[in-house]
Amino acid sequence: MKKYLVIGNPVEHSLSPLLHNFWIKKYGVNAIYEKKSLEKNDIEKTLNDIRESKTEGINVTVPFKRQVIPFLDHLSDTAQKTHSVNTIFKRQNKLVGDNTDVYGFSQAIKLTNFNLKNKKALILGAGGVVPSIILALKNMGILEIVLSNRTKAKAEDLEKSFPFLKVINWGETIKSDLIINATSIGIKKNEEIKLDYSKLDGQLFYDVIYNPTETKFLEKAKKIGKKIENGKSMFIYQALKAFEIWHGIRPEINTEVTDLIK
Repeated sequence: MKKYLVIGNPVEHSLSPLLHNFWIKKYGVNAIYEKKSLEKNDIEKTLNDIRESKTEGINVTVPFKRQVIPFLDHLSDTAQKTHSVNTIFKRQNKLVGDNTDVYGFSQAIKLTNFNLKNKKALILGAGGVVPSIILALKNMGILEIVLSNRTKAKAEDLEKSFPFLKVINWGETIKSDLIINATSIGIKKNEEIKLDYSKLDGQLFYDVIYNPTETKFLEKAKKIGKKIENGKSMFIYQALKAFEIWHGIRPEINTEVTDLIK
């Protein structure tokens, strides 16, 4: 039986095993998918398990999407552009890092029917998934991307990779059409981003968090009449792409799948 993993810290909240094991059973794949909490020092050993065929593939979540890169032999074009890896596998005895988050986020925004042309986006956070969001937004033709992070230096580091970014101070507001919470604030119950929502004029509020389904960020935006969307579709579509890479099967996305992720 082939073994697949999602690694991160924290990783308890991840619904990746639920989704992947559903598809594994549906398509008759002889495999199992598990979650594993790691410390940074565990990364090399865990990835070596792929080299030794003890593990066939790994998904990567916070905070290791960049930290796994030094232990890989090759990066896909998307992983190179974002310096972010969320899917790992072996090809011709080489350890390959890929990024399916860009695809996942792009699909999620398309499903909202929100037109990004000539629009401005404000991204809150500068963590592992943010480069993927930036690249996806740019590829989809957005006019301007503004970034705000609690640690400004981290936001400015991203600016070096994406010179078109505009960085503002944490808590500062700016006119924008799309507001994205890409921080981990909201995974824990009652955690919230301290923002003056009355000054945020975005039409769509998007949260990359999918568990819980409605964070305080989305809850407060909903109360002032804004359109909201959580990270469920992004999660499903990035998983679909990873499943396709590993197994050569493109899973069907239907209500059975979307109802599974609650």
